[in-house]
Amino acid sequence: MTQRFLEDFAVGQTFGGSGRIQIDTERIKSFAAEFDPQPFHLDERAADGSIFKGLAASGWHTAALTMRLLVESDLKPAGGIVGAGFDEFRWPRPVRPGDELRVQSEVLEVRPSKSRPDQGLIKLKTTTLNQNGEAVQISVGNLIVPRRPG
Repeated sequence: MTQRFLEDFAVGQTFGGSGRIQIDTERIKSFAAEFDPQPFHLDERAADGSIFKGLAASGWHTAALTMRLLVESDLKPAGGIVGAGFDEFRWPRPVRPGDELRVQSEVLEVRPSKSRPDQGLIKLKTTTLNQNGEAVQISVGNLIVPRRPG
């Protein structure tokens, strides 16, 4: 797929061509053991007594999986997915063992940089969905995208 420059993005444009990733218990626990070692991510019994009422993936695990899906999606900004920060980032429901995740994105804003004429920013809303179409992560981020050369 062709990489997209700033001029190739438009407000309202959507991207949904991501793959899917299935989540299993061992991946939840191994990620948590290394990066977010809280009992409700590591142990089913502890998780049952938590706010989650069962084993749940770390939100940061969900964020990492979302990044993988986004990179493999049909978004394809020239120069890669280079973030300049988030305006919104939330996890409306937990990711559980057996969930199958995919992403869809919508362009909310496109603007050339005032200080760097060779690039601009797109504001992108990315929703990570489970197999039931329920949002498990919603983010609004700003990506740096090069302008078309010449």
